[in-house]
Amino acid sequence: MSTSKTLIAKAVAVACAALMPWAAVAQSGNDTRLDEIVVTAQKREQKLQDVPIAVSVVSGALAESTGGFNVEGLRALVPSLNIRKTNTSLNQSLFLRGVGTINFAIAAQPSVATVLDGVVLSSAGEAFGDLYDIERVEVLRGPQGTLFGKNASAGVVNIVSKRPGSGNAGYVDIGWFEDNEVRIKGAFDTSISENVRSRTTVMVSEFDGYIKNISGTAAGGDLNGYDRRGVRTMWEFGSDANLWTFTGDYRKSTDNCCVEVIGTAPTGANAAAYAAIYSGLVFAGDDTRQVKQDLQMKSIEEAWGLSLQGDIETSLGNLTTITAYRTWDATEIREGDWIDTPAPYVGNAFAQLHDFGPQKTKTFSQEVRIASKGGGMVDYVAGLYYSKTDSERFFQRNIFNCTASTLAVDATGQRPCRSGASTYVSTFSNATFGADFKNLAAFADGTWNVLDDFRVIAGLRWTQDDLSYYHDRVPTTFAGQPGIRTDLSGFRGSNKSDNVSGRAGVQFDVNDDMMVYASYARGYKGPAYNVFFNMTVNNTPVIEAETADSFEAGIKSSLLDGRMLLNAAVYNAKYDDFQANNFLFLNGTLITTLTNAGEVSSKGVEIDVQLKPTDILTVGGGVSYNDAKVDSFFTPPGQTSTVRAGTKLPLAPEWKASLVGEMAIPVGNYTLSPNVVVAYQSESFSDLNEPAALRIPGYTTVDLTLALTSPDERFRVALVGRNMTDESYTVLRTAGGPGGAPRLQIPRDADRYFGIQARFNFGSK
Repeated sequence: MSTSKTLIAKAVAVACAALMPWAAVAQSGNDTRLDEIVVTAQKREQKLQDVPIAVSVVSGALAESTGGFNVEGLRALVPSLNIRKTNTSLNQSLFLRGVGTINFAIAAQPSVATVLDGVVLSSAGEAFGDLYDIERVEVLRGPQGTLFGKNASAGVVNIVSKRPGSGNAGYVDIGWFEDNEVRIKGAFDTSISENVRSRTTVMVSEFDGYIKNISGTAAGGDLNGYDRRGVRTMWEFGSDANLWTFTGDYRKSTDNCCVEVIGTAPTGANAAAYAAIYSGLVFAGDDTRQVKQDLQMKSIEEAWGLSLQGDIETSLGNLTTITAYRTWDATEIREGDWIDTPAPYVGNAFAQLHDFGPQKTKTFSQEVRIASKGGGMVDYVAGLYYSKTDSERFFQRNIFNCTASTLAVDATGQRPCRSGASTYVSTFSNATFGADFKNLAAFADGTWNVLDDFRVIAGLRWTQDDLSYYHDRVPTTFAGQPGIRTDLSGFRGSNKSDNVSGRAGVQFDVNDDMMVYASYARGYKGPAYNVFFNMTVNNTPVIEAETADSFEAGIKSSLLDGRMLLNAAVYNAKYDDFQANNFLFLNGTLITTLTNAGEVSSKGVEIDVQLKPTDILTVGGGVSYNDAKVDSFFTPPGQTSTVRAGTKLPLAPEWKASLVGEMAIPVGNYTLSPNVVVAYQSESFSDLNEPAALRIPGYTTVDLTLALTSPDERFRVALVGRNMTDESYTVLRTAGGPGGAPRLQIPRDADRYFGIQARFNFGSK
């Protein structure tokens, strides 16, 4: 990192020790008080400052003002959140406070739950599609089992969509960015009658890509682009006392992503051979934007869902029922050899390896709960939850290898292969495997208002997990081929287990503007099986449930006569039977297995601040320090531990910080709105073993937006600049690349680029 960028990073870290970005706030009139932020973190509407949980809130308005929205964008706005971005959405995951599940197994669940309009998504990968027309996102840190769906041992990302308005109105939003990236979305509200309202949203986006495949094969051209379509309709029937909401959504995406670049020249005995194969390819570390391979990687998704929610006022409280059905079909087409010449030399190192893997997931869920109306001696939420998820995957690995050649060793030190002079093996192995999750739970959570300024909090959850799986493999008949096995599987297994978890805490109002709290929560994530393509009999034992004991204390305050919000939390969580991936090689190809890693801990401090010093300026920011590490790694008897105590957890930077500033400057009858987002994170590692090659250096990004809004707010145009310092960085470094070189995952925002967005609002307000 250059000296100037180092100074920027330090300045951001210091500044963010006092500032944090949460919800966007309105700038209107001469009132410099911050608008109240209302959340549903405890299953009922409450002011953010009254909720005794560490919650970050990002408004849809803030996300849109910074150029777009998806879960990846949250990592720049929520310091406690990180992501694992991989070559397909199937393997991506979310992390909170340094804890998440790196999961390739179909019979395992995430540590961080994602909830969309009250419906728990079955896997983290579903959350990485484009989100559009969002009201807000609430990020709840720490175990949340007594309040949300299922298995949320590390936290919850709760996504809330915009609801229908009261009139006939809508908007069209068009964005164009460099490299032919186009994003179009629009929404329309209709009021058919006083008790029937709807909102329908449509999204279309396309992007050529920013990684160049310099291969002369048919796979050459731009990569890491996308073609996405989506629609959602929401209908409300009734009044506030008896409201039914039907939601239906559909989306489809075809992404030629997410390609891993080879950032450094391959080394070792095959270095000269790779140098010849990669002729013309420039290796530039994190600045690499080229690949040379003969397969166009793709991640294809199609998903739809239906839900019906009823909110009914009763004498006992507000009764809510949510019935939902969702499907998610995802297919990966993956390059596994990263070269564009089929088997150019003898040996597994040069074998052509191509993967094809579709997965189908169906989930039915039903939740019924009742919540008190508030204001009584006891405020409570109690309910029942049931879900059933069926997942099935087919995965085939195709190998083309040269096993012998009569040609002499050439100048590279390797024996070349040519048709007529060499022995080739063309083989494959595939497997069909699946998992059936059933989750049943009863939960209750309440607040006893002992005094006007003192409350006792308690929650309890009983969970029953019923998990079964199957795995059938068609093996290869050729032994020793990279990344495939020669044995049949035919494995079957099931597990049924119960668990009781909960939380307890106290909350005290120091005065009308300050609240402090302390709590203990027991987190739980159900058992799993390590069901993946190369599964063997050693992978058949059940992976025990992951549990967490989390202690948290915090303060929430409103200062300067409502012009400043200051929230802070300290926490210490210990996870037992932590479910983690273990990386190993099969005939020279990297594969992963899920295991109970042992005991890990996560402790740290988070500070959130929002400030409105004048009626035209809003500043927010935040900083988090997190120490997430292995306390004791499980090692089978007779084996040597591969991970030492004190090792940092993967993708868990110690420091993350962000700073947001937004102004609303009157220019005649128009409003000029500059917006800046600065995000910083310190170094982290991609793997438990902390090898130097898998170190992810820290980085800082600066995004700018300059918007002009018409007097009646009918029209808004914005110039958007992303990564203004042009700081190149990677979000994941993976071992197992050619010649020992790491594979780098470079995001779109690792380059500076510009765009323009225009929004037109129409109809009645």
